[in-house]
Amino acid sequence: MTDNPGTDQRLRRLAAWRGATRVLSRIAAEHRISDRMADLAAYASSVDDWVDMYGDGIVGELERRTAHTLGMEAALFFPTGTMAQQVALRCWAGRTGNRTVALHPRSHPETDERGAFSAVSGLRTVHPTTQSRLPTADEVRALDEPFGALMLELPLREAGFVLPTWDELTDVVDAARERDAVVHFDGARIWECTSHLGRPVQEIAALADSVYVSFYKSLGGMSGAALVGPRSLIDEARAWRHRYGGDLFHQYPAVLNALLGLERELPRLPEYVAHAKVVAAALAKGFEAAGVPWFRVHPGVPHIHRFQVWLPYAPTVLTEAAVRLAEETGTTLFHRWFPAPGGPPDIGVTEVTVAAEGLEWTAEDVMAAVTAFTSRLPESS
Repeated sequence: MTDNPGTDQRLRRLAAWRGATRVLSRIAAEHRISDRMADLAAYASSVDDWVDMYGDGIVGELERRTAHTLGMEAALFFPTGTMAQQVALRCWAGRTGNRTVALHPRSHPETDERGAFSAVSGLRTVHPTTQSRLPTADEVRALDEPFGALMLELPLREAGFVLPTWDELTDVVDAARERDAVVHFDGARIWECTSHLGRPVQEIAALADSVYVSFYKSLGGMSGAALVGPRSLIDEARAWRHRYGGDLFHQYPAVLNALLGLERELPRLPEYVAHAKVVAAALAKGFEAAGVPWFRVHPGVPHIHRFQVWLPYAPTVLTEAAVRLAEETGTTLFHRWFPAPGGPPDIGVTEVTVAAEGLEWTAEDVMAAVTAFTSRLPESS
């Protein structure tokens, strides 16, 4: 790369974050290709299998392991979660005879897929609630038109990675059944829901008729997803995966990464979740001690190992302070900041993730980093 990082803000940000030696977690763009390939090659030497062709071999092993981990009959690997969920919901629509999907308006298909449900799969959506949380059982019962499937994103990322309680979740599922609807979990991050819900992942998954999981959002893979559910659904989904162009010739790099994540990252997620609560509490104390006029750590006690931070400054100002902190001290406390959804332009929000690197941080470390970060903010927004 020959570009001067100072001439491009994105390159400057990446250079600062890649060069930081103290981080709570590293985003995907901070990893060097050579390091990722060396890690993958070391793991591949222990697998010693033939390369896959159109989903055989090691792909089948990942599918079997994923199904077993979630306590479901079968699983099917997909190159993307967008494809996996479209296939799942159109399969259920064919079985229920109803192409309407009830889901939250801030769930992934509504915010990040360019209307793919309707444009590609012929599905339509209705919203049980517009509140910044998952719908309640009463809201599901009160929907004034039939729906074939209820889709629940666990956790709901755009609302702050929030989850219901276990009793609330089971009540919502029961309400959907009362409406003769199937239940599908967008479980991209279901792996880290166990601590908050107080149940193993198999028991959580058992509430749904089908579940989509991601292999890169929490498990550190390069890409890939799986749809898990009853074998008859997975067999039908396999045909639709082919129609959607999801039968790739070789998939072993992504599959190896996924297997590595199941072995290495999955057992550590409860530890990350526990430490995220320490970090969130220390951030709040740090902002209060620094005299920040207003702030929000949301949820105050994180439900998973990711949460939001809101501050009363323009996102560009906050991102600049974050970059300067990394450049000048080698510490990354925050990454990019964005406008608050539906809020005024002088409110910024960011997502904080606590992973393996963040386990080294004490509460005092976090508070010291907050002091250093806020000292790089202007006195008024």
